[in-house]
Amino acid sequence: MRIRRKKWAEKELQEAKFYIDKPEINKGKWNNYFKKEAPLYVELGCGKGLFISTLAVNNKNINFIAVDMIEAMLGLSKRNIEEAYQSKEPENLALIRANVELIDNVFGDGDKVDRIYINFCNPWPKAKHNKRRLTHTRQLEKYKTFLKEKGEIYFKTDDDELFEASLEYFKESNFKIKAITYDLHKEPIFETNIETEHEKMFSEEGIKIKALIARL
Repeated sequence: MRIRRKKWAEKELQEAKFYIDKPEINKGKWNNYFKKEAPLYVELGCGKGLFISTLAVNNKNINFIAVDMIEAMLGLSKRNIEEAYQSKEPENLALIRANVELIDNVFGDGDKVDRIYINFCNPWPKAKHNKRRLTHTRQLEKYKTFLKEKGEIYFKTDDDELFEASLEYFKESNFKIKAITYDLHKEPIFETNIETEHEKMFSEEGIKIKALIARL
């Protein structure tokens, strides 16, 4: 998603205690970052943060990390998180700036992530760009270094080709497909489905939402 630069974003992010500009310093130690010991869920490519802020404020017994690399997006996420928490400092949510394609610089063997969310990522349709997909085998192998045994990936997309290719990627990386649907809104597979901005837009256009849960 293209987004205009937000002049205010840098200053507001630096003032937010739950924002981390250099998250690599916590590599291997994320389970000790939060005040309370709890399962750890990570969203890769959080965009404006509406999904993760809604999820986190309603699940205080889980720790969340929201990842994006675009400053303007992170600024909007910061504001949406504060609105969700009614300006209170979130104790179970961290917002970090990182390139998801290089996520192994941020998370490592010492981190025990229970769940990864990938929502409407760039499909990178050209064959020469396929390796940049967040569900590509190259990326899945990186996730395996910090995802717990029996940890899960929750994946949603509007793109048919990306979804079919992702099924092969998960198979190649020895993930088991625990649940799958080609029409999420008619055949729900998640305990709770929080509709993202993209999801609402695509659904209104009549595009069916594909989704799966893959278990390591």
